[in-house]
Amino acid sequence: QVQLVESGGGLVQPGGSLRLSCAASGGVFINYNIGWYRQAPGKQRELVAFIETTGRRTNYADSVKGRFTISRDNAKRTVFLQMNNLRPEDTAVYYCQKQYGKIWSDNWGQGTQVTVSS
Repeated sequence: QVQLVESGGGLVQPGGSLRLSCAASGGVFINYNIGWYRQAPGKQRELVAFIETTGRRTNYADSVKGRFTISRDNAKRTVFLQMNNLRPEDTAVYYCQKQYGKIWSDNWGQGTQVTVSS
């Protein structure tokens, strides 16, 4: 079974950048699509970026399109989320999650906190 661990969050000023990492252990990583989700205080968790198994297809929420880039290195079993031009409304706990076929896992990690503030 693939287990995912998020890292790379922190405090950044508006307009700044961060790169999040999602490291996988166990299982067959290349079998899974991966999504980056975020949850802000008082809000529902939302999917912000998606990458399919080979990395050739990606999708983004409108709120992050043009600012965030998702990528994966299957040899290193890691998915990245490069976040540029960050805004205060990007403040949230960010989680990565795996999808097998059309089925998303419901086993969530601890996430990584991103805070955008001056």
